[in-house]
Amino acid sequence: MDEDVIVLRRAGESDARGAAEVWLRSFAAALPGVRRAHSDDEVREWFTHVVVPGMETWVAETDGGDLVGVLALSDDELEQLYLSPEARGQGLGERFVVLAKERRPAGLDLWTFQVNTPARRFYERHGFVVAEETDGARNEEKEPDVRYVWRP
Repeated sequence: MDEDVIVLRRAGESDARGAAEVWLRSFAAALPGVRRAHSDDEVREWFTHVVVPGMETWVAETDGGDLVGVLALSDDELEQLYLSPEARGQGLGERFVVLAKERRPAGLDLWTFQVNTPARRFYERHGFVVAEETDGARNEEKEPDVRYVWRP
């Protein structure tokens, strides 16, 4: 994996399935104790009909054509940042955060689960600060979460 050249590019319609697969693999690896609110097929449909067409979605693609990362931005929120397990620890997440900050220079908010300690450390290292912690009552997984903000 680390010998591959990885390009970040805007996602197109044809990337929805691959982006959903990245999300599914990443969620399973990073959050095995968190109850998923949707089936694999529902996640694929969500990427096809909501995420890729409705958000500013970027993918990380290897020179072999495999998708190994996905980033989705709404107006002022980093909605999704997921990496394939084999792509973690190689600077790809940082590349996505730099891109997100370039695309939203006025600032970003994001949510992650409180139990996702690696993600929390990652975002804090990149200048995001805790703005709110909840008991999870407002998210579909009913998992305690935390909202982070980054302001330039």
